[in-house]
Amino acid sequence: MFKKFVNYCKACYEELRFKTTWPSRSELTANAALVLTASLVIALAVWAIDTLFKAFMSYVIYPN
Repeated sequence: MFKKFVNYCKACYEELRFKTTWPSRSELTANAALVLTASLVIALAVWAIDTLFKAFMSYVIYPN
């Protein structure tokens, strides 16, 4: 059982070390910036929709 676990760990290491293609630093930076920008845009969109919904519900519940 322990030998199987050791073989599994070795196979995982070999795959990560020799068979995986890692991005370059510039690719990683560009992708991180893209993810950050998309996250901010989505967060702002959700905030805007939430604010509009809150205002609408306030008007429906407490009409003046």
